[in-house]
Amino acid sequence: MATVILGGGIIGTSIAYYLSEGQSAENIHVVDSSSELFCSSSGYAAGFMARDWFAPSLAPLGDLSFKLHESLAAEKGGAERWGYMKGSALSLGVAAKKGGKRGDDWLRTGTSRAETAAGSKPIIAEPPSWLTKQHGAETLKISEDDDTAQVDPLRLCKFLLEACVERGVKVHNPAKAVSILQGRDGSITAVKTVNLETKAESTIACSNLILCAGPWTQRVLQELFPASQVSLPIYPLAGYSLVLRSPRYTVEHEQTTYKGRSQALFTTYPPNCGFCPELFSRQGAEVYIAGLNTRDIPLPERADDYLKSMEQKEMDRLKAVSVRLLGKLAKGSSEATDEITNTDDLEVIREGLCFRPASERGTPFVGKITDNLLGKSIKAAGGVYVAAGHGPWGISLSLGTGKVIAEMVRGIEPSADVSGLGVNKVERESKLI
Repeated sequence: MATVILGGGIIGTSIAYYLSEGQSAENIHVVDSSSELFCSSSGYAAGFMARDWFAPSLAPLGDLSFKLHESLAAEKGGAERWGYMKGSALSLGVAAKKGGKRGDDWLRTGTSRAETAAGSKPIIAEPPSWLTKQHGAETLKISEDDDTAQVDPLRLCKFLLEACVERGVKVHNPAKAVSILQGRDGSITAVKTVNLETKAESTIACSNLILCAGPWTQRVLQELFPASQVSLPIYPLAGYSLVLRSPRYTVEHEQTTYKGRSQALFTTYPPNCGFCPELFSRQGAEVYIAGLNTRDIPLPERADDYLKSMEQKEMDRLKAVSVRLLGKLAKGSSEATDEITNTDDLEVIREGLCFRPASERGTPFVGKITDNLLGKSIKAAGGVYVAAGHGPWGISLSLGTGKVIAEMVRGIEPSADVSGLGVNKVERESKLI
């Protein structure tokens, strides 16, 4: 049976990866509108992963996915190929709340993601050597050993894509699905696509259709199934990021001081900066910083249009915070006061702005859409599935989502209980609005 996956980010690529392990890859098609794949959150995310920082309905998928990342890295050389590193999570200036706010509530309240940590009682820890000391701020370890990890998401995405293509998966980009074709009995038989560069139309046979287009997923659903009763309240959470190098974090530090382990730091410093910075040490002596997020930037038509949305003043704001947290302590400054002036001796490797698909309910949509919700006279020979709304956890949850959706398509019992992540609940809620 032919499967068409609409969305070629890390979720769609993970689905194709696991699906191509159990069926002929010649009948698997990935369609994406970007001329360059992974140019949004899949390639520009931090790559931080956690085992158990999730709401109860999401916890089984989070645990499965974390284990899959670990096993895939061990089997395929992930440490060398995509920078897989086990690590620790730290907080700086974030109130320690055992049990925390689980899930993505921190996005709504503007607080730190550290409040979702699920480890034991936080303990005092030394701050990373690459962090400029912040007066009056206590560093706490907020994760158990080996319950967090780090990857370079772009390198992971490229590995998954290369493996899929080698198996025979077909990738169509830049292309857009414009309509579905139906047989006499109303069953979906094919998807019509158009190449966005040449305008040439193509028809791809389709028994299973998977919607995983990130923040564009609701738009795709409405265009292909205008009579659908399903609403997927997914909004684009735009986030600025920087990849930096610092003289205080070298490859020698990475290998000798930290023994090849990463550090994730969640902080409310510097005071009054207006957001909660997140910093992650990554393989190759990189430090990734983010946390400056907004819902106010309209979603571009395509992922590779993100540069048109970037505001330089916001990027400069993130750079200023980076210098405050990571820059060299200037002569005459004192670590004993808040009056710290740092010298900018950081090297900017990459600037980024990406649009993460965050759901209003705080958990992603992972499951099958029943035929009766797609509209009158529409039947799916195999099924129509959705996998979207992962918010800032797309990398962490990617492999688990890919495996579970692949199992659903094959008619196998899913490896994780995702019954709380379906779309029927959303359908009922939408009728009340």
